[in-house]
Amino acid sequence: MTLRKRPEPVQVVKQRRDAALAALVQGVPYIQFLGAQFDRRGDELTALLPFDDKLIGNPMLPAIHGGVTAAFLEITAVICLSWATLWEEIEQGAFNPDALVTGQMPRLPKTITFTVDYLRTGLPRDAYARAQVNRSGRRYASVHVEAWQDNHARPFAQATGHFLMPRRDG
Repeated sequence: MTLRKRPEPVQVVKQRRDAALAALVQGVPYIQFLGAQFDRRGDELTALLPFDDKLIGNPMLPAIHGGVTAAFLEITAVICLSWATLWEEIEQGAFNPDALVTGQMPRLPKTITFTVDYLRTGLPRDAYARAQVNRSGRRYASVHVEAWQDNHARPFAQATGHFLMPRRDG
């Protein structure tokens, strides 16, 4: 008779996932500068860019700066791609969120190309984004990202990015 390992308590799993996400996000200082946050539901991430006056590029409209929009899309792509890549390690408890303190964070994917489509004006309000990893291999990944504000069906910007994946030792 084989004894089956007891599943971990849900709070332990949740704390491990939250700690791993926080460590990834804290590893990119520009995320803190923008004030971006990530909401986790299972393995799905949604990025949130809370409105702040510093994000306005054209005060006459007013509109979110195009560079802020592009940066928001790119950090969403990088964090979501890293999250998807590290998911198995996180689930097995092999990812060490305390590594941020010791400088042992996993290397993030490097942007090869990133093309942004500005579909409409980013209004002075909160913005959200989600990334879909279209392909992720050992060396290369392709990601599509959409950003919206009030209505998920009406994105104000979208992007496609190609990334060089960091080498995984082991």
